[in-house]
Amino acid sequence: MTDPRILARWYETQRGRLTTIAYNLLGDASEAEDVVQEAWLRLQRTTPSDIDNLAAWMTTVVSRLSLDLLRSSRRRHEGPLFAEDWAQVASTPATPEDEIAEADHAGVALLVVLDALSPAERLAFVLHDVFGLTFGEVAQVLGRNEAAARKLASRARSRVRESAPHKAVTRAHGKVVEAWLLAAKHGEFAALLELLDEGAVLHADYGSHSETIRGARSIAERAALSQRLASNSRTVLVNRRPAVAAVVNGRIVSVMIFEIMGERIRTLEVIAGGARLNEIAGLHEAIGLIERD
Repeated sequence: MTDPRILARWYETQRGRLTTIAYNLLGDASEAEDVVQEAWLRLQRTTPSDIDNLAAWMTTVVSRLSLDLLRSSRRRHEGPLFAEDWAQVASTPATPEDEIAEADHAGVALLVVLDALSPAERLAFVLHDVFGLTFGEVAQVLGRNEAAARKLASRARSRVRESAPHKAVTRAHGKVVEAWLLAAKHGEFAALLELLDEGAVLHADYGSHSETIRGARSIAERAALSQRLASNSRTVLVNRRPAVAAVVNGRIVSVMIFEIMGERIRTLEVIAGGARLNEIAGLHEAIGLIERD
């Protein structure tokens, strides 16, 4: 396939499939389109006639570009956020409207789970379980052997299965959050570590910059130094997920949203500055705070 016009027509037949792969890996439509466009430009800089299987080649390039992007930075899915009083929601029987809302949250929950996977786990799961690539093909994309690709996909599959969205905040969730706050107030590293999943991930958005902390030990070390914030925190629900809002001198300075699986904290999302903190609808009312002018 050397004729540029034939190659362009072939690309148009493949672009939808490639964009879907990139979107499932990245969770961002514009980034997915950019990755596919970059793969197309790379194909144009090669000699297509030397490639045995163009579709497989493009799949590999799109996957590797997505993997590089995942490794270089972690973007958050910044959909609308809303807060509710934890005690009131937990004590109110579910209505049909609640069931519909819960179904809407399920898609967001899956994105949160995928975001908590390592880039290699995410790629192995999406390419094999979602798009049906063989483990040999996945291994080639990852630059690892087939056994390693199988292990990554299995680990990711298990975490996704365990992370099926809960229909309600449970008493167990409350105990985990209370234990977290108590341990953080006293700087108890061991207690914090015990509450975290070994592969826990913390994403923090400070408005002007962001950071990602991976691993239970690193997160516990950071949390053990946040006694003041923990001492001034109040429990709340944000998008039906357990959360705590830190209030200093009558102002909300941060919100920490928990993703709890079983009795362990899997992910923590911290919003501590910028417009997004101010855009959490109903936050002041949910924690009983009178908003200042």
